[in-house]
Amino acid sequence: MFHSADVNLSDLLLSLSQAMEMAHTNLSNHQLRTAYIVWKMSAYAGLPVERHEQLFVAASLHDIGAFSPEEKLHVHDFELTNPERHCNRGVFLFKQVPWLTPSTNIVKYHHRSWHSWDEPISTDYVLDSQMLMLADVVERHINRSRYILHQHNAISDFIRKCSGITLHKDVVDLFMYVSNRDEFWLDLTSLNIKEILRKNGPFQHVFIEQKKVFAVSEIFRTIIDFRSPMTATHSCGIAACASTLGKLFGLTDSECRSLELAANLHDTGKLVVPDSILNKPGKLTDEEYAVLRQHAYVTYSVLSAVRGFEQITEYAAFHHEKLDGSGYPFGLSGQHIGTGARIVAVADVFTALNEDRPYRPRMKQSDVIATLRESADRNFLDARIVELLIDNMAAVEKVMLEKQTITLDYYHEQFQPIA
Repeated sequence: MFHSADVNLSDLLLSLSQAMEMAHTNLSNHQLRTAYIVWKMSAYAGLPVERHEQLFVAASLHDIGAFSPEEKLHVHDFELTNPERHCNRGVFLFKQVPWLTPSTNIVKYHHRSWHSWDEPISTDYVLDSQMLMLADVVERHINRSRYILHQHNAISDFIRKCSGITLHKDVVDLFMYVSNRDEFWLDLTSLNIKEILRKNGPFQHVFIEQKKVFAVSEIFRTIIDFRSPMTATHSCGIAACASTLGKLFGLTDSECRSLELAANLHDTGKLVVPDSILNKPGKLTDEEYAVLRQHAYVTYSVLSAVRGFEQITEYAAFHHEKLDGSGYPFGLSGQHIGTGARIVAVADVFTALNEDRPYRPRMKQSDVIATLRESADRNFLDARIVELLIDNMAAVEKVMLEKQTITLDYYHEQFQPIA
């Protein structure tokens, strides 16, 4: 039933990069396109392989510090008055993951104009951040409603005007060389850009252990949940609850770790949902609820593209499925919902009922128990897991509270001032 598999690094990087920008057509594939540009430039520049890869990683996740769709749109449309804010937040997140850390300075300075540098262009992170800045500016100047070969010359002319001012002349010259063929622009704007990068970019054959993916899942949990103080501890609470239930259910440590990983990523699809819906104080309209409801499908779409995530995808994406078949997005029922997904679903409901939300305060314990049992009686949730939780509620709540307290302190110390 359960197994642990290695995870393809290229799939993980590209899928999470893409997930961050699915909220709006003007954002779609921005980071992947930027990564394509710097990949071409750094290859022609003859950078060492390791540095070549670090630049690709930086480009693929360079806007990781812009959490909401609204903030990402402001960045993309050159409307953000303080772009360094999301750069600094990105730096903090990159430092949490060992294989992201070497790319930190590139992300930190990718909005820094050439005329403000004191270091020479020969300094590694100066050149690399200048390449990322150029790639970012090029991509943001593409009008997505126009055919690319009707506008690429104007974009190139604009970049030439930046030479020696916001961009170093050598970086501009490098771009002019790699972009002088139609193929470059057609690849760049292809709907198939992710597959192009999978086949030609780095890490195609690199697989990492799931336990090494855990740190990545935690920073994406941060991006997802830290958009509001009311959701700041949501996924960490589910992770703690699910792993504790897994142990009580008799699962192995490895299986419980998989439940934690899935819980960290279960709301990945909420990256496409606007803050105006997630944080609405009143009841959602039918139209707003329809937008929210897509998040489980988006989670499935993103995670299912990662080789080695097959079971993680099910545990994460099926958390709104119900045993009677009335859940979403797939309407699965009974035997089609595995034990891991059933545990995450119960943990999700239990955690949500114990949280303050914009539209209601947290429930009393008696009401939580009544709601869980009603869901089990209606064949929404697995009655075995519900009763296991109720029988061990004090132990589960203790673990959850410890994890949520740590996470809430982390939120207040590092993110609330710039949220």
